[in-house]
Order: sequence, then C-alpha cells, then structure tokens
Amino acid sequence: MSFQRLIRFLARDGKIYFGDAILPPSTTDISRTKSARVITGDIFGAHQVTDQVLPVEHLLAPLPQDAVRTVRCLGLNYANHAKEAGMPLPKTPLMFYKPATALAAPTADIEIPRVAQQEPGLDYEVELVIVIGKTCRDVAPEDSYEYILGYSVGNDISHRPLQLGPGQWSLGKGFDSWAPWGPGIVSRRVIRDPQRLGVKTRVNGEVRQSSNTRDMIFKVAETVSLLSRGTTLLKGDVIFTGTPEGVAMGGPKGKERWLKDEDVVEVELEGVGVCRNRVVFEGVGKLKL
Repeated sequence: MSFQRLIRFLARDGKIYFGDAILPPSTTDISRTKSARVITGDIFGAHQVTDQVLPVEHLLAPLPQDAVRTVRCLGLNYANHAKEAGMPLPKTPLMFYKPATALAAPTADIEIPRVAQQEPGLDYEVELVIVIGKTCRDVAPEDSYEYILGYSVGNDISHRPLQLGPGQWSLGKGFDSWAPWGPGIVSRRVIRDPQRLGVKTRVNGEVRQSSNTRDMIFKVAETVSLLSRGTTLLKGDVIFTGTPEGVAMGGPKGKERWLKDEDVVEVELEGVGVCRNRVVFEGVGKLKL
C-alpha cells in the first residue's frame, strides 16, 4: 500500500521515521497528527505502509535537505498578485531558485539575518508546493501528474528591497530557513485536482491572504511541463508555484504591514494543512529549529 499523507517525524525513541499520518477526526490538517504508520522502503519507489504505529513527537520537513536537489520557484503566478505588485502578467513562467538550505521544517523559526534587518520589507507568501516523484524531462502537460509525488504548502519568505533592488530575486529570498514547508506531502491520488484548493496566510492570527489555486496563471500540469523543457527534473525536486494577492508589499505605500520580530506566520493549503513559523531576528531572539 502506498502512502496517502507522507510525514517525516521524530519519535519518542529519538529516531527519525517516514510515516503515513493518522489524522484526528474531522480534519485534513497534517500538522495536527499525533501518530503515524511507519513507512519502510523507498518513498519514491517501492515502499510499504506498515502496521507499526508510532507517536509523533515532532514534525520535520517532509524530505531531508539532501534529498532535494533543486528548489524552483515561480513569481507572479496569480494575476491579482501581479497587479498589486505593479508588474505585468508573465507570458512564460517567471522562475527563480532558492538554495536547499532555505528549506525548513513546518514549525521551525524563520531566522532573519542582520543583512535583512537593515531596512523594512520582510514579507510572506503562501504557496502550493509540487514535489517531483520521478525523474523526468520534456514532459507533455497531459503526462505531468505521472511524475508528481504529491503536494505540500510552503512560505516563500522575501525581503523586498533585497529581492527587487539588485534586479534579481534569489538574493532577497534565499536565506537559511526562508522556505519552511510541509507539514507533509499529500499524494496526488488523494488530491486529484490541485487547482481547487484554498490557500491562506495568517499573521498573529489575522488573515492576510485568502485565495484559491484555481486562480494560478500557470497551472500545476503546465508548470511541470514548461519547467521540464530541455531540463531534467529530479525526484525530490520541489516547485513553489507562486502566491496570490494579499502580501504586505501590496499595502498602501509607506503603510505596508511588514513582518516583525516575534511575529507568527501560518500558511495553509486546503487538504494538506498548516506551517506555523515564528519570525526571529538574528541577534535578538533564540531560535527553535
């Protein structure tokens, strides 16, 4: 039996396991899971969901950092977000990269280095994350889903002056821990239509973003196809698919509600769950990994 909701977790015995999350009644939020069935074998290939059930002490990033070779990200993939940013709609995917060291656990603190504290501009971005399950190249749109392992939710943390000022985006988006993701990976056999999912961001409990993946410009299947043109997508690669309107940058000029030290940011994807992360300014607060 293949997994439905893959998690990677620390158990009470101090060991790290892959597991199939056992959800409490009346929820699809993986972050609320308290136990899981242990998975053995290769999660990208032959694996088995066993009958061994272990309590979940701590949720980790769904894949270890060394299992993710490339983190691709799309910009301006929702029309209303492009409008609030004052930028034209892209005719082809606007892609940038984050280093794998930006990936962080769904409850890890987001560390803000001193270089990103020198001026305001710290922002949040809720995003559906595609996880590639099979190595592929030159994929037709109608075949894209065959190469997808499943879906997660991520937060594309951004510092707008460092992102937009130098004329390239990765510098202001690629710091350590600036891509928390999880809380698990939901199989494409569970989420059969990724274009009908609600997405939300809350900051200190207040809803800042609320939209639906149906509003994406480049849909999931098209994204995988376009990014695989002449380029090999490896199993374990992740694709952050862009954010809807409601980011801090879209607020009235001079009154943007940028993230601050000790803010708690929650990003949520329907059918997957919530990543909940605290903002910690380097040299000010104590980090939780």
